Amino acid sequence: MIAVLFAVLTALSNGSASVFQRRAALDVPQTGALRVSLIGHLLRQKVWLAGIVLVIVAAVCQAVALATGPISVVQPIFVIELPATLLLAGFMMRARLPRTVWLGVAAVTAGLALGMAAAAPGGGVDSVHGAAWVPALILTGLAGTLLIAGALATRGDVRAALLATAAACGYALTAALMKDAMARLDTGGVGALFSSWQLYAMAVAGVGALFLLQNALQAGTLVAVQPCLTLGDALISVLYGVTLFGEEVRTGWWVLPELLALGLIAAGCVELARSPLAAGNPTAPARARRVD
Repeated sequence: MIAVLFAVLTALSNGSASVFQRRAALDVPQTGALRVSLIGHLLRQKVWLAGIVLVIVAAVCQAVALATGPISVVQPIFVIELPATLLLAGFMMRARLPRTVWLGVAAVTAGLALGMAAAAPGGGVDSVHGAAWVPALILTGLAGTLLIAGALATRGDVRAALLATAAACGYALTAALMKDAMARLDTGGVGALFSSWQLYAMAVAGVGALFLLQNALQAGTLVAVQPCLTLGDALISVLYGVTLFGEEVRTGWWVLPELLALGLIAAGCVELARSPLAAGNPTAPARARRVD
């Protein structure tokens, strides 16, 4: 229950951060794409800094969740971040939520419930032993490189989707490294944590994923970014859980309801990302973009 609680808190913080960062990214010139200068532009915006504070809060909550539960349980819960954030934003802005938003919330919630019930993830160990990290790091790096190369060859929402998927790879890797690092804290104390390479690799992966996400948000609409980020993070994290930590999920005919659950979550995320509230504006269309 502790893992689930802190996973929910992580989702709330991350979802709010995504909306703030998206709003800030809209004011960045297109010439800043995939350049370090993009971060310089964003640092001058209070709304982006507020999003970063929420990212830090989310990281602390995520560490607690991963230290107390399987990665294949914790990470998929993060799909609720967008619906929870939009409901909270609607309440705080006193904006009337349209029927499509409620349908999106219902689709994501039902998809998560169905997926967790069908997959029944669990088991596994808390740390990764031996050289199991080597192929995982190589394959993740290769996948990220191919996605970024594809993004550089495209524009608009296609670029945004590819960069968001690359960011999802980075966030899933960050979670796996975080879980492994937290296991060393539990067994060897603070000294073991700070002497582990996983802690520093986690920081590098997290910063890289954040950089890719900023560029994804700046390249296209939230409709293109959010489903790839949300589903990509969940699926890749489950893959890490199974291959690195020995966690188990149901297969066989259970794959059918699991696929249905993915479809519900994807459809719900797309519908929610179209909401004006997702763009940080209760009245303007979510697809609208400033023309330079």
